[in-house]
Amino acid sequence: MSMSLNNTDERKGLPRWIGFLLLILLLPLALLFLATYLVAGLFLNVLVWATWFPRGRSVLIVTSDSPVWSHYMTERVVRVLGPKATVLNWSERSQWGSLANVPVILFRYYGHTREFNPLVIVFKALRPARVFRFWKPFKEYKHGKPQAVESLTEELLRYTGILD
Repeated sequence: MSMSLNNTDERKGLPRWIGFLLLILLLPLALLFLATYLVAGLFLNVLVWATWFPRGRSVLIVTSDSPVWSHYMTERVVRVLGPKATVLNWSERSQWGSLANVPVILFRYYGHTREFNPLVIVFKALRPARVFRFWKPFKEYKHGKPQAVESLTEELLRYTGILD
């Protein structure tokens, strides 16, 4: 004798109306979080425009002492963008100091927690910051495929006005 399931069996779990109630309650919180996040980003951009631009700075470079990319980033990115750049070395993060350090705050806001090293953030007046993530291209570079790194570097240098 076999038992068959039919469409009238009760569903296990929470009733559907509880899911809708949670959505209605959590949606305003999610929107508030998103608005706060966007306002913080706008504030950070204005901070850079007001404090870095007068000193000729418009780029944040985050790199590390990795044998995979250290030499490349130093020679092809830091050296070229040097006068415009502030550089953070991820390998020296224990020495970065407090959260009140503007480059560290910028890195944490724009770098997030994924593919953040190496990373270049370019600021332009009255535009949102643009983030160039080099982590994935360097995975290919490590395996003898430099095309993605070269392409991203060229895109970065064009965006900054170094290459025309």
